[in-house]
Amino acid sequence: MKKSLCLLLSLLLTVSVLLPAGSAWGAPRYAITNPYAGIDWATVRQYKTALHSHTNASDGDHTLYQSLERHYRTGYDIVAVTDHGVVDEGWNDGAKQNVIKTLLTVFGRSEGDLEYLGATGAFSDGTPYRYVNTVSGDDYLHAGERVILRLPYGVENNAVSVNAHVNSWFVNSTDNSVTTYADAVRRVERLGGLSVINHPGEYTKARYELSSADAYNDENPAYAYYINKYAALLDKYPSCLGIDVNSKGDNRTRFDRVLWDRLLTRFAANGKNVYAIASSDAHQLDKIDTGFTLLLASSLSSPAARKAMESGQFFAASHCIGNPEELAEYAAGLAAFCGENDPTLLRVNAALAAMRERIAGINSGKYGRNDAIGAEYTVLDGQGFTTVDSFPAITAIETDDGAGRITIRTENAKLVRFVSDGKTVCMLPAGEAVLQLDDYADLLGDYVRAEVLGDGGVLYTQAFLLGAADNAGTSGITKGIRELGFFDFLLAEINRWLSVLKRFFGSLF
Repeated sequence: MKKSLCLLLSLLLTVSVLLPAGSAWGAPRYAITNPYAGIDWATVRQYKTALHSHTNASDGDHTLYQSLERHYRTGYDIVAVTDHGVVDEGWNDGAKQNVIKTLLTVFGRSEGDLEYLGATGAFSDGTPYRYVNTVSGDDYLHAGERVILRLPYGVENNAVSVNAHVNSWFVNSTDNSVTTYADAVRRVERLGGLSVINHPGEYTKARYELSSADAYNDENPAYAYYINKYAALLDKYPSCLGIDVNSKGDNRTRFDRVLWDRLLTRFAANGKNVYAIASSDAHQLDKIDTGFTLLLASSLSSPAARKAMESGQFFAASHCIGNPEELAEYAAGLAAFCGENDPTLLRVNAALAAMRERIAGINSGKYGRNDAIGAEYTVLDGQGFTTVDSFPAITAIETDDGAGRITIRTENAKLVRFVSDGKTVCMLPAGEAVLQLDDYADLLGDYVRAEVLGDGGVLYTQAFLLGAADNAGTSGITKGIRELGFFDFLLAEINRWLSVLKRFFGSLF
């Protein structure tokens, strides 16, 4: 009997040694929900996508023809034209869009004639193009050797609202009366489309903050209201994918990654995700390549694009970064991994120095607050073209529940920063960045996301949820906040000016 017991104990000890770290009888230490699961990285395409752009059909400075030529020249594969209150029903005929154009001309928000593509033509540099509608219903612009897919029915909803811009695609949806976020998101969901909340920092006034610590601090009643408001919308309407976290040079959105993390903290504890896009929101040609989204899809088609958007199989991407705390983190990582003379580090440090000088000038009264920090990291020249030859790429993502491991393989990158609950978990050199979750257990919440930095800018992955299924639903997503609609504008303005007065009088003592 004693011999049998010893053999059993030896067997149990051997099995426990062979089990993955953190496992109990083979059970995974983590339950990682990977939005990129199932992707065949050897065959999947990463389509450079413009989800938010404007022309002079609403308040853009340039025509559709000029905008599409610039999208072609900057390497886009998919373009959504999302004019205010003007649904994109095709690029060859704009007859239906003259009413909005005429109205905005009266208010000085648009000028010049509308200019569409027609069936054939040539761009200003002589490149011939063909605009083709296929049997499937998708429209394609064939220009030179490139093909660009038109994402159907793009529009920026709530054109005349002061505080509620929502982009949508795939359904003909617009209401040019004074409407709220909820009005637009509800309508798009009812019609069967997809939507996203645009550049929230524009309306919450987080753009006027000077640090991540102040932006979206939920001890501030105005920010608490907005966080709850956005959470309620995203929870109630699944077709609203999430928020824009980096757009138009990242001036307005520099702190919207803080909001994204605030939302993820609530949603991940309930087994849900919140997706983030990046866009140009281009009203001028030189903004078209500031931010974009990389859709991971099997084909260049609307159904494949929609599937990628709904499942979170995409990356937000930007040539510009405006957040000083993020840049300081990147600078430390670049110095450690690449050395003090790394060219990316030198550019980051120059941008960071300009930001810090601007912040000091605002606090001293040297500068006003209308443009907030103003300075940004960018690799674009004065005409909006990139000054570097490469952009960071993610070539594969793997997760292993049993080992508690997330692996991100990259090219043209310098470092990978992992973030959870709005704080840096760690930074790792690029190439093959392996996050061993047990090594950082004390820093992890219910999710982790990654940022990949390279010479050309930054990529943001969607979040990986870490909570086991039986922990879902343990944290309230919403707090019962009502939609205040127009009064959001007043609330945000009051909050903004109270903050300005507080800083002004504080500087006197």
